[in-house]
Amino acid sequence: MSRFSAPIAEAIWDMKYRLKSQDGTPIDRTVEDTWRRIARALAATEKEPARWEDAFYKALEDFKYLPAGRITAGAGSGRSVTMFNCFVMGTVPDDMGGIFDALKEAALTMQQGGGIGYDFSTIRPRGAEVKGVAADASGPLSFMDVWDAMCRTIMSAGSRRGAMMATMRCDHPDIEAFIEAKKDPARLRMFNLSVLVTDAFMAAVKADGPWDLLFGDKVYQTVQARDLWNRIMRNTYDFAEPGVIFIDRINTANNLAYCETIAATNPCGEQPLPPYGACLLGSINLATLVTEPFTAKAKLDPKALKTLVSTAVRMMDNVVDASRFPLPQQAAEAQAKRRIGLGVTGLADALLMLGLRYGSVEAAAQTEAWMKAIARAAYLASVDLAREKGPFPLFDAEKYLASGTMLTMDDDVRDAIRKHGIRNALLTSIAPTGTISLYAGNVSSGVEPVFAYAYTRKVLQKDGSRTEEEVVDYAVRMWRELHGDTPLPKHFVNAQTLPPLDHVRMQAAAQKWVDSSISKTINCPEDISFDAFKEVYMAAWDSGCKGCTTYRPNEVTGSVLSVNETSEQVPEADIGAEVVYLTEPLDRPASLEGHTYKVKWPGSEHALYITINDIIISGHRRPFEVFINSKNMEHFAWTVALTRMISAVFRRGGDVSFVVEELKAVFDPRGGAWVDGRYIPSILAAIGGVIERHLIAIGFIEGEGMGLKSDPKAEVVAMSAARGKSCSSCGSYEMRMVEGCMTCASCGFSKCG
Repeated sequence: MSRFSAPIAEAIWDMKYRLKSQDGTPIDRTVEDTWRRIARALAATEKEPARWEDAFYKALEDFKYLPAGRITAGAGSGRSVTMFNCFVMGTVPDDMGGIFDALKEAALTMQQGGGIGYDFSTIRPRGAEVKGVAADASGPLSFMDVWDAMCRTIMSAGSRRGAMMATMRCDHPDIEAFIEAKKDPARLRMFNLSVLVTDAFMAAVKADGPWDLLFGDKVYQTVQARDLWNRIMRNTYDFAEPGVIFIDRINTANNLAYCETIAATNPCGEQPLPPYGACLLGSINLATLVTEPFTAKAKLDPKALKTLVSTAVRMMDNVVDASRFPLPQQAAEAQAKRRIGLGVTGLADALLMLGLRYGSVEAAAQTEAWMKAIARAAYLASVDLAREKGPFPLFDAEKYLASGTMLTMDDDVRDAIRKHGIRNALLTSIAPTGTISLYAGNVSSGVEPVFAYAYTRKVLQKDGSRTEEEVVDYAVRMWRELHGDTPLPKHFVNAQTLPPLDHVRMQAAAQKWVDSSISKTINCPEDISFDAFKEVYMAAWDSGCKGCTTYRPNEVTGSVLSVNETSEQVPEADIGAEVVYLTEPLDRPASLEGHTYKVKWPGSEHALYITINDIIISGHRRPFEVFINSKNMEHFAWTVALTRMISAVFRRGGDVSFVVEELKAVFDPRGGAWVDGRYIPSILAAIGGVIERHLIAIGFIEGEGMGLKSDPKAEVVAMSAARGKSCSSCGSYEMRMVEGCMTCASCGFSKCG
């Protein structure tokens, strides 16, 4: 009998976590085989592997403990892979050679699929003097563009997508340009951006005082702190970026403040890390630990929680030794501090089972109590590991106990650490869990509220027929099993109806006992006023959060997900038993308008003629099909294949601008050519350039000062604009912002990797 509660869970396991041979033949026959593979691999470092393999298997069984996807997919696979999800790279030097050495390290890390974080505050501002070369500096944003291009190139080479985080201090002279960089939707698309906000800056904001922008000892400009803060807020309100990281608070609360300084986080923000720091993640599934749910006796089993946390800490500590790393500096950093990030998922579902409304004072108090219990259990488990295997190498008892979380930890825990040491310098973090939450039966993700209680999707069967499948939240499914069609109680709230300040209350409650940080998105309604929006960030600061990320649907970023208020049905995607189907292609009208472009490639006797036809959707032009013709029959087969494939992609709708990026990244090993004063690396890149110019001309993508614009001949057809952005992995219109990451509810794809 399958251990999966829904077909979507089994589909995600099969696509992302099931071990298969190179030809696609499954090696893991069942999910139990996957659990056994992970347990055996992580127990291999123990003196008694068999004993710990059984204990680890019990923790994994029934999705109680959920290692991050890298561990689930990589442990015991026999492949040379890293089981760490994300990294903060080394400090970027303020010299050309060092900058490009750092770029190389980033490329090597991203090649293995790791997301990376960088602080670009160390690079001198635009216009600053570069001594010895009689030139002015181009500034950190110019080098961020280089990183962005590198990331696109790595992706074009077929590597798994890795996200990037860029941070900049609030006192850097180029901070205003950094804040507004995402106004251009074609720029820095591979980056999440966050401003490093200091305590002094927040004090100046509240006092409406002056604020110096400086680099080294030189003040470049003085602005009003509140004006700069409002500029951050306005861009976040309009474009959903940049985020805000309260960097002084992070460093003050760091257990390792005595031996490291943090200036960046991983892409989703839950792991503030030092240079070359790595993030190792896993989650306790709280929803599986509630006994007698939806009754007056409902509670989360404290004994089961303590046992599960203790086992999970041991498993994660073993990952530090079992994993590979892209760079030796990352391995050395991980070994020296043995940092882990144990978090939770299913929090909102667990609260629902106890009869608590997510966001209420009572729910926040319960969340704080659970997180304290997890922190205590994790720290004591790490002390036990230190007694058995030794503390982390940089452990200094007096300095450690005078730092960070230790200042609020119970005396018995402090005494145990003083006596025996501790194995892991930091232990808790709450990460995005969108994909593993679906894999575990669609439990609520991380510390987020339930996004939608149910939605339907079409599933292609092996005989070619299609059936509808309802994807139901874990707690809702349990309620139905117990109470049938009885309406959901009033304490069932979701992300669409939750006030933003209730989000802040929950984040602050969880943060009190999390020694790293939390990845959480505060969903704001589109019609929230700018003043109310700013209040959300000030509330996050005042309540002790380490950062704040919001999402407000708007004209630039679109809506993350359309949910029918009565049926809670979201737009559908087709997933087959053996083949993944994307959204239904757009129908072709009888006639289309378009343009034909001539491309003369050096060395070829005959020109290429590229015709691109457009369709009008919701008042805007978008590309629909491509034709390539030439008298040169040498290229006939591949031009036909290319046009059919590109046209098929265009007809699926959504953001198809990636086609340009993919074509422009193709290099001909025989060499490219100079065309109109520019070097084009291949004829395919030339075709990509033509398509790009066309998309700019019709306003589909921005470029040369042009944005998306209405066509005067348009017939308004309500379609993709109302459905938001499509998933770049499966094509479905089920993208939603979860814990700082655009995540697909259909296939689990996340921009944070």
